[in-house]
Amino acid sequence: MSDLISKIYDEREFFLIAGPCVIENAEHTYRVAKMLKELCEDNGLPFVFKSSYDKANRTSIESFRGPGLIEGLKILSSIKNELDITITTDVHSVQDIEKAADVVDILQIPAFLCRQTDLLVAAGRTGRAVNVKKGQFMAPWDMKNVVEKVLATGNKRVMVTERGSMYGYNNLVVDMRSLVIMQELSVPVVFDATHSVQIPGGQGKCSGGKREFVWPLAKAALAVGVNGIFMEVHENPDQALCDGPNSMPLAIMDKVIHQIRKLSSMDWGKIDVS
Repeated sequence: MSDLISKIYDEREFFLIAGPCVIENAEHTYRVAKMLKELCEDNGLPFVFKSSYDKANRTSIESFRGPGLIEGLKILSSIKNELDITITTDVHSVQDIEKAADVVDILQIPAFLCRQTDLLVAAGRTGRAVNVKKGQFMAPWDMKNVVEKVLATGNKRVMVTERGSMYGYNNLVVDMRSLVIMQELSVPVVFDATHSVQIPGGQGKCSGGKREFVWPLAKAALAVGVNGIFMEVHENPDQALCDGPNSMPLAIMDKVIHQIRKLSSMDWGKIDVS
C-alpha cells in the first residue's frame, strides 16, 4: 500500500486524481503522468494518476475503448514503477478485479456500476482502496448503502466521488449539497470536475462537454471542503479518443494545480446555522 493511501484515510490528506480518460498508447500516457507528477511535486500536492485500460461504457460500439486489460495493466505497472506514483483505474467486471488489484492502488467503480453488489464486494475483498463514483441516477444519501457494501468486506478504505446528476436528457447538473451530505458517511469525498460538465451522448456517437465550467465547479467544491479533486487531462483534448470535450489541456495544468493547492489549504470555516 502506498504511503499516500494511508495519508488519505488516516490523515485525510487532500489529493488530486488526474490523467487521460483512456490509455491511448504507452508513450502518451507516460508523458502525461510524468508531467502531472512533476507539477504536483512542485506545488506540494499529493497526486494519484488515473487512466483506463478499457472504457466498457462508451456511447457507441465504434468508440475507442482502450488497449484492454493485459496490455493496459502492463502500461500502468510500468508507469507506476518508473515514476513511483500512486495509480487508479476503472474496473467494470468482477473477472478483472484481481488482476487490476495486483497493479493499481485504488480500484475505481464507474458511476453506472455503483450499485453492483458483486463488483463492490469483490473490490473490497482485495484490500485495495475503493473509489465509488456516485451514479448519475443516485441521491447522495443513498450512497450510504453503497459504502456499506464495501465496508462489509472488512475493507475500511473506501471513498466516494461526485460526478453530477442527470437533469433531463443529455445533461448533468452538480448539486453542491451532495458533497456535504456524503461527508456524513465519514469517508473521503472527491469531486470529479470534468465528468460533471460532460454531455452524455451529446455528439451522437460520443459524449460532449463544456470544459469552460470545469474550473468554476472545482472552485466551488474546494470551498465546500472536499478531500480530493478529480480531473481528466490530455495533451490535446480536441484530439482525445475519449472525453476530449470535458478534459483539461495539459498545458494549463501548472496554473490549475497551483490554484488547487492554494485553495485546498484555505480555512473556509464552518458556521452553525442550526
